[in-house]
Amino acid sequence: MLNVLKVLPMTFIPLFVAIDIFLVLPIFISITSTIPHQRRKTIIRHSVITALMVSLAFIAVGEAVFRVLGITVEDFKIAGGLVLLVLAIIELIGDSMERRRPQETAGIVPLGVPLIVGPAVLTTLIVLIGHYGIVPTLISLILNLAIVLIALVNAERIIKLIGKNGIIAISKVMAILLASIAIMMIRLGIEGLIK
Repeated sequence: MLNVLKVLPMTFIPLFVAIDIFLVLPIFISITSTIPHQRRKTIIRHSVITALMVSLAFIAVGEAVFRVLGITVEDFKIAGGLVLLVLAIIELIGDSMERRRPQETAGIVPLGVPLIVGPAVLTTLIVLIGHYGIVPTLISLILNLAIVLIALVNAERIIKLIGKNGIIAISKVMAILLASIAIMMIRLGIEGLIK
């Protein structure tokens, strides 16, 4: 248990950065701005449940798929790091506030997947499990999804408090952190292959 607590920050922070709730919030507001409050609560619930289920499914079958395809953890660290790096660059130079239309399935797609749990989170999960183990990674995933739930329920208040420019600035800082984590993953993958 002490070991789990010791590595918890090492699993929590990369997942927090990969989820990037500050990117999700303005998109959530944009998607749900015309939706009644009760329906919005349902969308929030669907999005967090979808994110959790997709994450757990990927954790359950990801390793088996790797074995069948002959992919090592080091291969995935390098590939995942490259994907994270590209996603971070897109976030840094892209327009994260693009207008989207509300849909009946907005809680599942695009909110649950790929906004809350997308390639960055799935890649991070597999790498963290390989490096730190499943227990601290699952605890960190659940803690992060709890933060997402609280943030989405309070999205309008958070955006009013921080402001749209503040949200954009925080999201860009998160993208830089994501790029740094991506470089670390690539480095760890290369070091693992060399050894």
